[in-house]
Amino acid sequence: MSTENEGNEVPPAPSAPPVPVASPASPQDSAPEGNEPTAPLPPVPQDAPATAGNQPGRPDTPHPSGSAPDGSWPPPPPATPPYGEGPFYGAAPAGTGAAGGFGGAGGAGGWGASYQQPAPKPRSGRGGLVAAVLVAALVAGGLGGGLGYTLAKNNDSNGSTTVSASDGSASQVRRAPGTIANVAAKALPSTVTIEAQSTNGEGGTGTGFVFDTQGHIVTNNHVVADALDGGKLTATFPNGRKYDAEVVGHAQGYDVAVIKLKNPPSDLKPLALGDSDKVAVGDETIAIGAPFGLSNTVTTGIISAKNRPVASSDGSSSSKASYMSALQTDASINPGNSGGPLLNASGAVIGINSAIQSTSSGGFGSGQSGSIGLGFAIPIDQAKYVAQQLIKSGKPVYAKIGASVSLEDSANGAKITDQGAAGSAAVESGGPADKAGLKPGDVITKLDDMVIDSGPTLIGEIWTHKPGDKVTITYSRGGQEHTTELTLGARIGDS
Repeated sequence: MSTENEGNEVPPAPSAPPVPVASPASPQDSAPEGNEPTAPLPPVPQDAPATAGNQPGRPDTPHPSGSAPDGSWPPPPPATPPYGEGPFYGAAPAGTGAAGGFGGAGGAGGWGASYQQPAPKPRSGRGGLVAAVLVAALVAGGLGGGLGYTLAKNNDSNGSTTVSASDGSASQVRRAPGTIANVAAKALPSTVTIEAQSTNGEGGTGTGFVFDTQGHIVTNNHVVADALDGGKLTATFPNGRKYDAEVVGHAQGYDVAVIKLKNPPSDLKPLALGDSDKVAVGDETIAIGAPFGLSNTVTTGIISAKNRPVASSDGSSSSKASYMSALQTDASINPGNSGGPLLNASGAVIGINSAIQSTSSGGFGSGQSGSIGLGFAIPIDQAKYVAQQLIKSGKPVYAKIGASVSLEDSANGAKITDQGAAGSAAVESGGPADKAGLKPGDVITKLDDMVIDSGPTLIGEIWTHKPGDKVTITYSRGGQEHTTELTLGARIGDS
């Protein structure tokens, strides 16, 4: 499954998640159709509301008896175009976007002044439509508010059956432990909005959370990538406190990074870490982040799948894909949520929000795609191990089998290639795969009891383990199935 972590397309990845043997496959959520047409505005009445007598600018209303109008009556002034004819009232001029809607045609008169038809101007498709919608909402809101105030004023002396709450009631509301509001209130003070800027001024926004009392913050690698090599990094807490920070270590393959606050405060409260292995499909989830720069946003959902093989990338030419056996959630996750915590119902971190599955086109008003209910988080058990390694040595440590596999989405397994990267041997001499008897052309179909359908799936599953772990490999050679045991080796760094 290919995903994107900041709105960019990425290389192909596995089509299906690995599932335990003899276990039913997890149901997959279907993505909604993208770019649904915007609903048209309802037709605007052609006649303005009637007032006492005949309306200025309109033909005189025939007398009920059918007699002709009094000839001494002054002739009507020049006709004013009926409300709703011509261009939308308040439509944005070309190039002004939605903000043009607030200007409208109201420069000359106050509320209720006669409307003068503006000179026709070209509109920029959606910009004009949005402007019209905004003005329609403003007009409807103003009219409704005025009528409501008048009715309330007229009926004020008739008595009321409503009961007003006391002024202090808001502060007396108690939200029970385990409620979303309670979890959010406790977790928000330990999350930060991260701004990363490169030396040439480019950058972006992401999220992180407090890992320990020493000032370490855990986030995604792609969140801090712009600040590497001399860039600027800041972290802002919900209370407005802002700190400069530096990158302690980053792991591109895991898409995990650790930064440290400069001069951290003494009252830091690390978020409690949960156990991602014990998460079940259907468990409630709470995500905190800064989607599209909107800091301290809380969204909710459930775990919709586990062990989802995901390959993601930030889309840059120098970027290598990250692989994970992810927790899938339908909590709304968008660009800017990256690096933020995915919490369970008790407020413990079970994952790091990292990637989304999105439609091919960007969302309205943005070049980036948004949430369609398929978000992916790095399991916290894996992220915790990676973060500890980064704090300890500044470099990531990856488990490996010592063999190169094809990254094509074959759906038949992970095939060991005939040749490795840069002309090296496909099976590392003396490495774990070599010692276990694996050879080029072998197709790995299972790792322990997890089904392997492609190279990226195998990589993501291997990286859920630690160097030194013993695993059972099932593979196919010449149409025959074989099983072997191997001890995972270690690779240090992203090279």
